[in-house]
Amino acid sequence: MMNWNACIEDCSDLQPAEELRLICGDQLNLRHSWFDKGPTPHRLYVLMEIRTETDYAVHHVQKVVAFFGAMRLFARALKDAGHRVHYVPLDSPENKQSFAGNLERIMRRVQATAFHWQLPDEYRLDQVLDAYAQSCHERGWKATSCDTEHFYTGRDDLARFFEGKKTFRLENFYRSMRSQHDVLMDSLGAPEGGQWNYDANNRQRIPVDHPIPPPKLFPRDVQPLVELLAQSGVRTTGRLAASGWGWPLTREEGEQTLAYFVETLLPHFGDYQDALTKESWSVYHSRLSFLMNSKILSPKEVVDAVEDAWRTDPNRVSISQVEGFIRQILGWREYMRGIYWAKMPEYAELNFFNHSRKLPEWYWTGKTRMACLSHAVDQTMEHAYAHHIQRLMITGNFALLAGIDPDEVDAWYLGVYIDALEWVEMTNTRGMSQFADGGIVGSKPYVSSAQYIKKMGHYCKECHYKANEKVGEQACPFNALYWDFHARHREVLERNPRIGMVYRTWDRMDADKQAALLATAEMNLNRINEL
Repeated sequence: MMNWNACIEDCSDLQPAEELRLICGDQLNLRHSWFDKGPTPHRLYVLMEIRTETDYAVHHVQKVVAFFGAMRLFARALKDAGHRVHYVPLDSPENKQSFAGNLERIMRRVQATAFHWQLPDEYRLDQVLDAYAQSCHERGWKATSCDTEHFYTGRDDLARFFEGKKTFRLENFYRSMRSQHDVLMDSLGAPEGGQWNYDANNRQRIPVDHPIPPPKLFPRDVQPLVELLAQSGVRTTGRLAASGWGWPLTREEGEQTLAYFVETLLPHFGDYQDALTKESWSVYHSRLSFLMNSKILSPKEVVDAVEDAWRTDPNRVSISQVEGFIRQILGWREYMRGIYWAKMPEYAELNFFNHSRKLPEWYWTGKTRMACLSHAVDQTMEHAYAHHIQRLMITGNFALLAGIDPDEVDAWYLGVYIDALEWVEMTNTRGMSQFADGGIVGSKPYVSSAQYIKKMGHYCKECHYKANEKVGEQACPFNALYWDFHARHREVLERNPRIGMVYRTWDRMDADKQAALLATAEMNLNRINEL
């Protein structure tokens, strides 16, 4: 059994220090300039496990364990490098269970007169630390913040890029980022291969009997951390995977995960990034999002490694695989963070369709007869992970078609995924998935009938419902709900140029067929917890 307490047993330094530096659980960057000059006796680094962070959502047990485990290993690494470290475990009798409470206690205990912190990525935490810094100033203490030195862009760069524009379209931003950072650009300043975007190449279904490489795992005993959460009364969801713990938690493990992705998975990443299958829970995806969102790895080193793989051997890794991945990091990830900081705090309240239905109970159990949703939810509870098409076109698609309150959808996505932090979760969920922002992120609602799901995977063959049936109790619920959604929201969607064909098709249907579809949708919504 791994001794997690040993990771922090020497990290309890409370000797006098002039300066206290806070490190949050998603700021585990050993390459931050804070550490460039080595240890300094007057400086104390502080990390803490607190209930305000475990309790603001019902988190997956693996998510909380991953952050606590990575934090403890990071503290140990700092200590081993000679830095002074104070770590506050969840069950410490002195733990005030909040940033402000613990900072106040420790600052006074070590007689510090200066507080420094890295700018957090979540609005709520930014407010908390700004307020504490103000209290420091009022007492005559020094309080200064600095950048996390992680992202390509600053908080406000995207807002400035789109200043004066009505829409914030990703493609313009992405092309600018490629040019600015010389990523996949040729010597003349044009995109490599003559195209900016190879998305059309990256929509293949996985062939039957296609061997998918397994994910790279890092087994360790995390049961003591699971027991810590239970004994402390922290409410969680999900479970440990039957195969045991496998997520990377250290810088070294992150580098190994990146190397494995580049060597083994990248050659087919783009081909099958949208594919749906029960044969693999990770498919060809990198599983680097937790490592980047906790800042164990930087997006630049990930992008550089992927681009280098193509430049080194373009016959092994085609440009379509590489561009498809880089667009998600250099484009989408930076774009979503920029949207978050440009639109918060109002963004958290947006509900364009005024949806208000409760999230079905089976989103927490997977106990539904819809095969695609049952698998996506059960996989999420087993691994704290689902890839972007499972999130967007399975769980998100159903929630939008069914009119689920975006607050409920937000809370679910924020809680169940190991990589979910508000700055990236909210814009993806409330914006891209639920169109609750009315089109700030996406140019149209991303919804589909059963035909898309049937095209991208093999679920429909073994489902209780029939993908090709549109009405009646045996019809796939996605089909009637798709038409019901568009009928309900025609007034606000009909003029969208990307949706016009849907309404032309609807208008060509006879009245009896329309009525049957709407009646089937109503039946399914009335029995939503029994689907």
